Amino acid sequence: VQLQASGGGLVQAGGSLRLSCAASRSTSSIDSIGWYRQALGKNRELVAAQNRDGSEKYVDSVKGRFFISTDAAKKTWYLQMNSLKPEDTAVYYCNLNYVRDYWGQGTQVTVSS
Repeated sequence: VQLQASGGGLVQAGGSLRLSCAASRSTSSIDSIGWYRQALGKNRELVAAQNRDGSEKYVDSVKGRFFISTDAAKKTWYLQMNSLKPEDTAVYYCNLNYVRDYWGQGTQVTVSS
């Protein structure tokens, strides 16, 4: 499975961005899809994930601001990021779990104060 992430960029605090992740195969039978991020000098952390049963989870710091969604027909999922803060600055990676983890190439999100 190949994943292609896009949508990162530079935005001012309070702004919005939408990340996209396109998969090379159908996402209908996978275990989960999600987004992780890694800030400079920090460990990679889960930002948001959606399981096969439709349940979602978010890291506390983004609850109410970030939203994950999927378009099965397009084999694509998204991370809508609103009210961005400088501490959201990181490289964002999309993830798909099906037997094992698959990762996109990462897309940089920079939020200026």
